[in-house]
Amino acid sequence: MDRREFLGLATKSAAGAATMGLVSCNTESEVAETSESVAATTAPVVTDEATLTEAAQDDAALPRIEWQMATSWPLALDTIFGGAEILAQRVSAMTGGRFAITPRAAGELAPGLEVLNVVEQGAVPIGHTASYYYVGKSPVTAFGTALPFGLTARQQNAWFYEGGGLDLLQQYYMDRFNVIQFPAGNTGAQMGGWFNKEIETANDLKGLKMRIPGLGGQVMDRLGVTVQVIAGGEIFQALQTGAIDAAEWVGPYDDEILGLNDAASFYYSPGWWEPGPALEIQIGMGEWEKLPEIYQEIIRTAAYQANTQMLARYDARNKEALERLLEGGTQLRSFSTEILQAAEQASFALYDEFAQADADFNIIFEDWKKFRDDIQLWHSVNETDYMKYIEAQIGQ
Repeated sequence: MDRREFLGLATKSAAGAATMGLVSCNTESEVAETSESVAATTAPVVTDEATLTEAAQDDAALPRIEWQMATSWPLALDTIFGGAEILAQRVSAMTGGRFAITPRAAGELAPGLEVLNVVEQGAVPIGHTASYYYVGKSPVTAFGTALPFGLTARQQNAWFYEGGGLDLLQQYYMDRFNVIQFPAGNTGAQMGGWFNKEIETANDLKGLKMRIPGLGGQVMDRLGVTVQVIAGGEIFQALQTGAIDAAEWVGPYDDEILGLNDAASFYYSPGWWEPGPALEIQIGMGEWEKLPEIYQEIIRTAAYQANTQMLARYDARNKEALERLLEGGTQLRSFSTEILQAAEQASFALYDEFAQADADFNIIFEDWKKFRDDIQLWHSVNETDYMKYIEAQIGQ
């Protein structure tokens, strides 16, 4: 369906609704069942903080709990590590200090790429990480962070909280890893990474050694790139010494902190593999089920705040960081249409292969893809036109 057809159907639907007087065909019992179903979803109930705090403090029987949190992040990255800190701070504030979570940098409790493993094993109760680091365990984990040519941050949240995506992922995590997870951060659309030479055609990618995780790495592999997965704190040295030729991390603010601009000159956009990547907390089910219900609700609410606030921080800080990078000699480039088309084709060929081989992936992919197609069509009607106008004004 193209944009014009979509608008035509929308007009007809609106007219039909007006004619029917917006009368629902549901019976009262069906309405009640639907309301109960909606209330039972995993979308967070954002309760007033004072109410949660009062409820926690008034119940003298509530336990004092101290958890150590493994993370995938170095302390220097105050935005992404900050997501773990936000969650811990909110949990402490809303429990009157009874429930203390201490985030630890990558390497303190577990290597940065092993967080899910140690949570699954019960070695630590909670972790903060990017789920797509674990596609080697299952490609389904990629849905919790990002798929190439997938959802923006807003679209990702819409799928999680209103589209049923979080329900699907939580059920899979519980069945597969005995872990429950919640979105707890998003970086927004990421950059396409740092390269030690210009990349103009798909052929230029062949033979490059690049740090890129997740399904984006598998797509790059199909385009001839030698892919490496390296934790954030190790990227600079690998790029500077020539162990790799290119690397992607997040965006201007974090990339500047890691000093990647001192290791490579060409900075590409867009990061088609991560248009809206989410981070998540992962909690072992054994530990989760021990928690009082009020503590579980507090974690849900704190994770929701971490998810929202991290994205706001990146949006607020990336512009000035990019200006500093450009003033320092960074050369900004865009991937060519040829590269983007080749990458998109390879991405969906990969998804088709996963879907044929993995029934769980297929179930979630079908749901995700329909949601993606629908929401991107909707956004193209209104927001894309607005942003095109703004872009034209900036260019004047």
